[in-house]
Amino acid sequence: MTAAISSQRVATLVGDFDRSPAYAGLAESLRLLIGDGRIALGTRLPSERELTGALAVSRTTVTRAYAALREVGYAEARVGAGTFTRVPSGRTRALDRTLFPRPGDAAAIDLSCAATSAPAGVGAAYAAAAAELPAYLSGPGYYVAGVPELQQAIAETYDERGLPTDPDQILVTPGALSAASIVAQAFTGPGDRALVESPCYPNAVAAIRHSGARVVPSPVDPSGWDLDATGAVLRQTSPRLAYLIPDFQNPTGHLMSDEQRSTLARHLARTHTIAVVDEAHQALSLEGQEMPLPLAHHAPGAITIGSASKTFWGGLRLGWLRAPHEHVERLIEARLGLDLGSPVLEQLVLGRLLADRSAVVDEHRAQLRDQRDALVAALRRELPEWSFHLPTGGLALWCQLPRSGGTDLAVEAERHGVIVAPGPVFAAEGGLDRFVRIPWTRPADELEEAVRRLAVAWEIVVSHAGSEPGSRRGRVMVA
Repeated sequence: MTAAISSQRVATLVGDFDRSPAYAGLAESLRLLIGDGRIALGTRLPSERELTGALAVSRTTVTRAYAALREVGYAEARVGAGTFTRVPSGRTRALDRTLFPRPGDAAAIDLSCAATSAPAGVGAAYAAAAAELPAYLSGPGYYVAGVPELQQAIAETYDERGLPTDPDQILVTPGALSAASIVAQAFTGPGDRALVESPCYPNAVAAIRHSGARVVPSPVDPSGWDLDATGAVLRQTSPRLAYLIPDFQNPTGHLMSDEQRSTLARHLARTHTIAVVDEAHQALSLEGQEMPLPLAHHAPGAITIGSASKTFWGGLRLGWLRAPHEHVERLIEARLGLDLGSPVLEQLVLGRLLADRSAVVDEHRAQLRDQRDALVAALRRELPEWSFHLPTGGLALWCQLPRSGGTDLAVEAERHGVIVAPGPVFAAEGGLDRFVRIPWTRPADELEEAVRRLAVAWEIVVSHAGSEPGSRRGRVMVA
């Protein structure tokens, strides 16, 4: 059945479009809506007569707007059927051969990456930022700490969360992982210890190890943090840094309360350990709940990592550090050995998104909540023996299997067209083969189909009916 969109819905979406000239403004608004996904691909647009009435414009305006859309590849006319949306590259997604190295990957449902496609509004922010860019072209383009306007915008987000922040405390980086690397480079070296949660985001652990530091794991249980045990590890090892994810922890989804944050801050103070707080998922609360204060409110010496990748889009490749004033110069010195700044255009894009973030993030959260609920319902229906904590935010479920076999499941699932990350990927020092992470970042129908395939794969693993397990070599984890 062909999807269609009503003239009234189009009128609502295009809003008060630029009318000088009107056809060009309408065409540009429609192009951005199609690119953002707010008007889906393959949708039949209203007839010229219907849209003329809904917008109170001339028939010529709509005719020329549709012609302009066809000219740039965002629409096509089908004889006797109408005008349909498309994009210049077609429906096929360009795949990174590093992430998808195997035959059949293009047709698989990828559940290994806990990141979403760009939400509505990102395309428009790029278009607006491109118009801003010429003002910056007369300079060299290097902003080691960040474009000042973006530093200010990021600082204001912390002010709003109850953590007063000066713009010069902000260092804009090419992603949160780059931020973690800068901190590790600045504060650790060979022989130093760094506490990391286990399970944990594996690339951050690798970045810490690359600085020469020795990783000390601190378990995060399926039920949450055991802060007494964390305090004991801190006392026994006196690590230089502690890499922590208190907001919808990756991969478990746990959210640390204010009371827990205060307790953890006291443990860190006793051993003079610098907290490195990854807040990549902090903005993705899905139940409308009031979020706890930042950990840096309880531990003023903490260095906080932020990211645009999960809130907006991974393709922005922007993150940031918020650091106490006394650490900023040291971080900048470490950063200069890794890179010289972040791309100006993307910084302008992020500034635009932060200025009107509720318009983007609210709709994004609503979609993620629907996808989470669809995933949960499918797992409870198809795999009732699996258990998991239901997160109130973030991007993934941390599923506990009835027995070991996460790695075997990942191998078997690939044979059924699903790519998934088993527990050992997230283990700081081995183990966790009774777990698998499943993000809810794909459309609901894909998630439901993926769970059906996982159920078949799991039955084969349990019954040992499958062929000999293969290897996951070649799979790269990015999010």
